[in-house]
Amino acid sequence: MDQITLRQPDDWHLHLRDGAVLRAVAPETARHFGRAIIMPNLVPPVVTGADAAAYRDRIRAALPPGSGFTPLMTLYLTEETDPEDVARAHAEGLITAVKLYPAGATTNSASGVKEIDRVRAVLERMAEIGCPLCVHGEVVDAEIDIFDREAVFIDRVLDPLRRATPGLRVIMEHITTRQGVDYARAGGPDLGATITTHHLVINRNAILAGGIRPHYYCLPVAKREEHRQALRAAATSGEATFFLGTDSAPHLDPLKESACGCAGCFTATNTLSILAQVFEQEGALDRLEAFTSLNGPAFYGLPPNETRITLQKGATVTYPEKIDTEDGPITLFDPQMELQWRVVP
Repeated sequence: MDQITLRQPDDWHLHLRDGAVLRAVAPETARHFGRAIIMPNLVPPVVTGADAAAYRDRIRAALPPGSGFTPLMTLYLTEETDPEDVARAHAEGLITAVKLYPAGATTNSASGVKEIDRVRAVLERMAEIGCPLCVHGEVVDAEIDIFDREAVFIDRVLDPLRRATPGLRVIMEHITTRQGVDYARAGGPDLGATITTHHLVINRNAILAGGIRPHYYCLPVAKREEHRQALRAAATSGEATFFLGTDSAPHLDPLKESACGCAGCFTATNTLSILAQVFEQEGALDRLEAFTSLNGPAFYGLPPNETRITLQKGATVTYPEKIDTEDGPITLFDPQMELQWRVVP
């Protein structure tokens, strides 16, 4: 097979940032994707319906003229979040979901949740109105090894949370472990899981072998090869539980290439070429559309996009090494393999 046509994909986990970075990276996603769940971890975070409306307007202003891209907004869950503000924003179509960050788990998560019991009323209200909860699934306890934080979170936090809040629809975002795959697969219709592009490609050697390579550092951090293989099997399975959330997370190069570099891989530009290559390697090109275009909308209760895109295999595809912004360059994720699939008009 050297050509495949899909319904236009969606990205169910995306960072667009703000200001100059937003203006530079929003067109990279809008080029190929119809919709995206927009992460709210700005500084200050997007915590109210009014915040979400204002951020949505800034995103729309950053899109190319005539773009049909739709940003699906989220609220940043804090221990002061008002359940009724969430309900209003959801009813008015301002937000599609709410995001749970354990305090200190990742970039700009200091305002996140320390005690789940303090947001119980919000979670119960969300279950009543059908508003999904997107979860960054890691514990932040200093005594827990960083490579074990996802598995421990499932046992300590996620499973008790779901048992205490029946009917709450939960998305395990950017799963990175075999344990995450197994839990998502057994979780029933109210549990979904996104998988990133970069976690299908790299294991932890990419960050550390041959020197510290900061542009492969992300959170959750890439794990052992056995976990990468479990993610590839899940993503290419066609199972409705698993769908694409790139977690494309741009940072200016000086913020990545420093003594305490930021976490995140910027993959918006070349994700579809990478995914087609991965799915071809796994003999699963016929399941690419389910992962990128069908399973996510089905979980969120939205129709799939009517627009189609075509990917074609041919000569090696090249992408720019960096995306320039008014504030400096952002390095594009390098998949360490030749890419032969490109989106064609």
